[in-house]
Amino acid sequence: MSIPTVTDIDDELHQALARRWLAPRARDAHKGDFGPLLVIGGAEGYSGAALLAAETALRAGAGVTTVACAPVTAAGLWLHRPELMARAVQARADLLPLLANARVVVAGPGLGRGDWARGLWPTIAEAGPAQVLDADGLGWLADNPQAHPARVLTPHPGEAARLLGCATAEVQADRLAAVRELQGRHGGVVILKGAGTLVADAARVWRCPAGNPGMATPGMGDILAGLTGALLAQGLPVFEAAALAVSLHARAGDAVAAEKGERGLLASELWPALRRLLNADVS
Repeated sequence: MSIPTVTDIDDELHQALARRWLAPRARDAHKGDFGPLLVIGGAEGYSGAALLAAETALRAGAGVTTVACAPVTAAGLWLHRPELMARAVQARADLLPLLANARVVVAGPGLGRGDWARGLWPTIAEAGPAQVLDADGLGWLADNPQAHPARVLTPHPGEAARLLGCATAEVQADRLAAVRELQGRHGGVVILKGAGTLVADAARVWRCPAGNPGMATPGMGDILAGLTGALLAQGLPVFEAAALAVSLHARAGDAVAAEKGERGLLASELWPALRRLLNADVS
């Protein structure tokens, strides 16, 4: 296999992506044009991750957005963000009609590793025309490898190591080799998170030079997963959705850090900066 050239997502490339894929919407657009998007997660005790992913999807332009979550979690999501549709899912039969309606599935934020997630995983693994798999979803995939034709994987180095069956230090020693091996094994697009996040499909590897250490904080991965799902729901191809999401996420983090400092940065603080970037004049 030939080694692809690594392309940096610099200002020029970022602007080109934004001009191509974030053009003004048609005047007669409606919420069904940019969804439905389904987030699967939010096991008992893990509602925050699902909420961060789903609210980010809404704030990034997704249309109809539903969270399939554990029954005990649903009421809290309704109270916190009424624009979301929270659906209590106990078993596979509850999940199937939600999947049948979904254009994009974001699976894994707060999914957990318990019996609830175990019962849903075989159905989740095949879910959706397009899928973003994050967090606990990656752990289930490591235990039960299964291909998906249009999936974005979003591992941090530890999750990448589990998927590859190696040590985290080995992933970090050669991140390019790791992301290529992950993509080769699992197909689709792989986002290997960390300093200099890499985005790879079978032909390309792009690197994001933006971002800062303040983003090493809980919930940042949930924000990225929701953002990627939102771009897929708005019609971007899988690789371009992943690459633009990574760049927007990192640039939003840099904007917040420049204003308030890196230490103490919260994942949800990216929302205003993301909205500005998503609506920037790139003409």
